[in-house]
Amino acid sequence: MCSTNIFFAGFLGLGAPELIIILVIMLVLFGGAKLPGLAKGLGQSIKEFKKSTRDDPEPEPAKPVVEAKKPETPAAH
Repeated sequence: MCSTNIFFAGFLGLGAPELIIILVIMLVLFGGAKLPGLAKGLGQSIKEFKKSTRDDPEPEPAKPVVEAKKPETPAAH
């Protein structure tokens, strides 16, 4: 939690009182019953995003294109 506080304090200029006010507003807006589900969904979203950026699949090598040849018909003379 300390690194989170350092992040908010350094980057956004938020201290403990501001974070508490934000948490109280979230509690009022979403209610106590929905906050755990909201936090879980947010955590899963962040986890999935990090996984997708880290596991960048390498492109498959291009397969050679084989053209189908038309059967040659004997020329009528």
